[in-house]
Amino acid sequence: MVPIETRAADDSATTEFVFGLGPAMLTINAMVDDVAPTDIPVLILGESGTGKDAYARLIHQLSRKALPQFSKLNCSGVSSSDLLKHLTELLGAVAGKASAGTLYLDNIQDLDLDCQRSLLSHLPDDKIGMDEDRFSLRLISSATRNLEADVEAGRFRRELYFRLNGASLRLPSFRERREDLALFMDHFLKKHSALLNKNFVTLSGKSMQILSDYRWPGNIRELENFARKIIVFGDVQMTLNDLQAARIVNQKPGDSVGASSLKVASRAASKLAERELIIQALERTRWNRKRAAHDLQISYKSLLHKIKQIGPLNGERQG
Repeated sequence: MVPIETRAADDSATTEFVFGLGPAMLTINAMVDDVAPTDIPVLILGESGTGKDAYARLIHQLSRKALPQFSKLNCSGVSSSDLLKHLTELLGAVAGKASAGTLYLDNIQDLDLDCQRSLLSHLPDDKIGMDEDRFSLRLISSATRNLEADVEAGRFRRELYFRLNGASLRLPSFRERREDLALFMDHFLKKHSALLNKNFVTLSGKSMQILSDYRWPGNIRELENFARKIIVFGDVQMTLNDLQAARIVNQKPGDSVGASSLKVASRAASKLAERELIIQALERTRWNRKRAAHDLQISYKSLLHKIKQIGPLNGERQG
């Protein structure tokens, strides 16, 4: 079954990924203002976690017509028959209506050549949506890699590429927009403290510098997960330790991180895994340390020593 998601047009667009004060984001948001009210197909490019879905929804919300629905089709692992089935259902359901809505083709780079051919042959022609008495299909797609290179290599059909690429938005990685770090952290910490009904946590200047030095390979999505973890455990230092351990484990060749030997990376990964297992055991036993030690098959004394090494854990009953 094709993973397809349909939402009503009055759903609020996810705006948190489109925050930004830097020149790159200001330029992109200005392009969205120009492109959204038109019928031009939009291709959104960017690494995973940079906000492609959020921009697709934002363009949908700002479209010229009051499009009634937003349909997202994840192209990863889709067969040609399933693709045609859902595309036909979408187009057939709206035939004769004033407007069809937005079709968002996520991860378009994952379609094989057979699916690309089927998609191209079933997409409405460019004239659809130009006349008020015909239904309109707003076409938005996204990719995590350069499709121009795929076209040249024969992995992506040239005619489909030009059909999808009426206008192109290239979202920068979070490494390229570090000036927005404080804005995002404040937003995500407030968001999850409210959602989880937990105390808001303020980060020090030193902590923010550590975050600024991190590469954020998972981009904004990784940053939000980090902020959520701080709120869940109420322990900034523990969460920063995890981040620094991940920094060593995920280090790329050529990155200048001190003591980057295999032994250091192995120890960091081991400590990170051990911490997670201990936390899970404590949560599972409602912070009963003796039961947690039994579940972990270690002595109570050993568990106390490891907890001391980890540092204070929010939620643990002392004594």
